[in-house]
Amino acid sequence: MEMTSVTASVLASGPEIIIILAACTVLMLSLLPHPNRRLLAGLSLLMIALAAGMSYGLVGTPQTVYSGMFAVDRFSTYFKMVLYLGTALTVLMSGGYLATEKAVKGEYYALLLCALAGAMIMVSGTDLVIIYVGLELQALSVYVLVGFLKTHGRSNEAALKYVILGAFSSGLLLFGLSLFYGLAGTTQLQALQAALAPGGTSSPLLVLATLFLVIGLFFKIGAVPFHMWVPDIYEGAPSPITGFMAAVGKAAAFAVVLRILMLDLVVLDPIWRSSVAVVAVLTMATGSLAALVQDNIKRMLAYSAVAHAGFLMLGLIAGGTGGLASVMLYLLIYTFMTLGLFAVVILLNKGAELGEPISAFAGLARSHAGLAAMALVFLFSLAGIPPTGGFFAKFYVLMALIEAGNAALAVIAVLFSAVAAWFYLRIIMLMYMQEAAEPAKIRISPAMQLVLLITLAGTLLTGVLPAWFLGAAQAAAAAGLG
Repeated sequence: MEMTSVTASVLASGPEIIIILAACTVLMLSLLPHPNRRLLAGLSLLMIALAAGMSYGLVGTPQTVYSGMFAVDRFSTYFKMVLYLGTALTVLMSGGYLATEKAVKGEYYALLLCALAGAMIMVSGTDLVIIYVGLELQALSVYVLVGFLKTHGRSNEAALKYVILGAFSSGLLLFGLSLFYGLAGTTQLQALQAALAPGGTSSPLLVLATLFLVIGLFFKIGAVPFHMWVPDIYEGAPSPITGFMAAVGKAAAFAVVLRILMLDLVVLDPIWRSSVAVVAVLTMATGSLAALVQDNIKRMLAYSAVAHAGFLMLGLIAGGTGGLASVMLYLLIYTFMTLGLFAVVILLNKGAELGEPISAFAGLARSHAGLAAMALVFLFSLAGIPPTGGFFAKFYVLMALIEAGNAALAVIAVLFSAVAAWFYLRIIMLMYMQEAAEPAKIRISPAMQLVLLITLAGTLLTGVLPAWFLGAAQAAAAAGLG
């Protein structure tokens, strides 16, 4: 019986084991005298595909293993597919960028795979300690990746800031977890729910534990007032890593938020619900208004990410299958449109030391009409303009809010979406209505062509066939809610 349990646990965590073994293999190959970056990138993509195939194969047998600390279900599998997609696109985007910046090193791909493994553990974790271990594995890997351009001051500064602020937020989160253990004598989520439910939410210690837990999680998703790290780190990190953080990092963090607050620890609902509504509005307002005055595209997209985090938080307030599914669909669509736009930013890159000015988009429609058209689709989607996926991402969140009786919040969200549309339209105006001082010289490699094709197809298909993608998200949400 014990051997059967061990075997089941190993098989259930097979995708994570594949990715960790891949990271070790890539690291060993990088020690060769002249490592082939294409081989390392290709091996990384192959192992991601194998892990994705195994995750898909496991979805039909939902189970909880490792003594109730690790779950394989439709909810976690949905998020893992988003993580695989985001990481694979990041690998494809990275080769040319690293060559341009003269930073081709094999450990880059090993760290990227370690970050993916940490994110996967986060979305499958059903124990606070396991979730924390996954979070730290992801965070430590990303700390190094943010500072990967060792000769560039911006990259070093961003890494230092991220380490300091990340350690601070991890300390707050860990303190909250320790309070929960002190209150219930367990860190397993369902056992915590069973232990805390009879006493309600009257305990001051429970309120304090929830406060520290929520603050730690809000830092990870970049919610106001814990967003101060986002613009500096997004601007200073290598562009593919910025895209990875925006897509994969945000998806993993929201998966943890959804599992803890909406699926397993529903007893905490009266404590956090009203405060989250206020934070969501402040997050949308801060992100939308601050993005208006940015002249660096990555910094602008950082504040855009903050605004989107606020919009995603509205799904928490809506609650139920509708709110949960709308957030899950939003994160998938956000991965497509964000990484697509970051691919364009990377193609316009003239060297990290020169920065990424928004003016680099000027005249793009005249020099590279096809690339400008793709950027137009991604920008329209981020602004929530039909028939792109971004429109339906926001639409389903708003519908879930209205059905839950929060029409006032839906109106506020629409108003801030209108404000946010301006800074996306500003880039479109530069592409189509201004001349470039010097026409951009762009060479699109086969890997970048594939990234643009996948992200463009995903952005358009989620807009043309939103019901199919929503159905997949609803099935995963319903399975999670049980």
